[in-house]
Amino acid sequence: MRCYQTVLLFVLGMSLCPAERERGVLAAERRPNVILIYADDQGSVDAACYGAKDLITPSIDSLAARGVRFTQFYAAAPVCSPSRAAVLTGRVPQRAGVPGNVSSAHGHAGMPSEQVTIAEMLRGAGYATGHVGKWHLGYTPETMPNGQGFDYSFGHMGGCIDNYSHFFYWNGPNRHDLWLQGHEIWRDGQYFPDQMVEHGKQFMAENADKPFFLYWAINLPHYPLQGKEKWRKQYEHLPSPRNKYAAFISSMDEAVGDLLAGLDELRLREDTIVIYQSDHGHSTEERTFGGGGSAGPYRGAKFSLFEGGIRVPAIISWPGKLPAGEVRGQLATACDWLPTIADLCGVDLPKHRLDGTSLRDVVGDGSAPSPHQTFHWQSGGGRNPQWAVRNGDWKLIGNPRDTSNKAPIGKDDRRFLVNLAEDVTEMENVAADHPDIVARLEAAHEKWAADFAR
Repeated sequence: MRCYQTVLLFVLGMSLCPAERERGVLAAERRPNVILIYADDQGSVDAACYGAKDLITPSIDSLAARGVRFTQFYAAAPVCSPSRAAVLTGRVPQRAGVPGNVSSAHGHAGMPSEQVTIAEMLRGAGYATGHVGKWHLGYTPETMPNGQGFDYSFGHMGGCIDNYSHFFYWNGPNRHDLWLQGHEIWRDGQYFPDQMVEHGKQFMAENADKPFFLYWAINLPHYPLQGKEKWRKQYEHLPSPRNKYAAFISSMDEAVGDLLAGLDELRLREDTIVIYQSDHGHSTEERTFGGGGSAGPYRGAKFSLFEGGIRVPAIISWPGKLPAGEVRGQLATACDWLPTIADLCGVDLPKHRLDGTSLRDVVGDGSAPSPHQTFHWQSGGGRNPQWAVRNGDWKLIGNPRDTSNKAPIGKDDRRFLVNLAEDVTEMENVAADHPDIVARLEAAHEKWAADFAR
């Protein structure tokens, strides 16, 4: 009888398509855990594994050494809230209902609750789901983390906080912003990055016996630049504001290492997919002393659709299951993480339209084609928003903004065209030399944008 059952199971298994067979195997075994580490305002090249010579980032570098590092990975927006909406829903910000930053004031809504997040997708497959860190996607019960699929939530709901008092100082009235499970809590004087590590470890330990998803949205190196004293001393030889920013980068890297050490202590590293990404480029705002971060050869920074505003560090690691120490140059985007996670974990995708595509083939094969021949961005509102479209190596920016101030934007630069294979610095506008390409890409973007104007 047992032999008959074994044969029957084999025949039934062979009658399923490969995806169904794999999903059955994953269901019979343990599905992998997922940790999504989402950094805040990290420059395009600000890690040693991305070429930074003056930064100490062993934890990020170790992830790259044990995984796959992307060199043409794009945030879906050059600013916080829409970038976060895109990564959590697999949809461009406009489709996710967050075209720009949402309010950091209590009582203001954000991402519509009908959007389906990674947390909701995985919770439906039996995962424990946790949010730790920054949210910035809504400040009402239905748009805070517990209303968007997270069983557990600890962190701040607005765009930034002081890391010791946990007050939001961007504009008045100054207000306290620290929450646990939807309730305000007070941890006066406790360093927020250390608290994120503590709560992240606690969540993993409490759910070690079942698959979990942890969205660890670390608020570093976003201003205020409050690095630990040992890192301030380490970088005191650097000019300001690079020294302040560098200290915060290494404080962040140390926190990442501490969190992953907790994963190792639970002996779950080989059972866990770890994804790392910055939400967009570095800040050049007054609150960050006018800069400190670096986009390397790229033009632009936070708020800009030049490469320095949207080309970001991104790594995926799953020891023993995905390649290690490899680099991928294919175009990929933050919208791709949701379908990639679904693919690797063997869970069903949301039923509605997505803008991301699984990166499983790209991660596994450096010669696989990018899932995106074309990708679109639009930032800001009004009659003349900043927008961009990339098609192959061609990239057209409408109403460009250069927050890196590498060069002035002239009256003839309202449409800025580059071929990134020839000029990754985006310092020369070749729109006048290729009016046909400008017309084609602008028409494609107008068609794309029309979907969201209805």
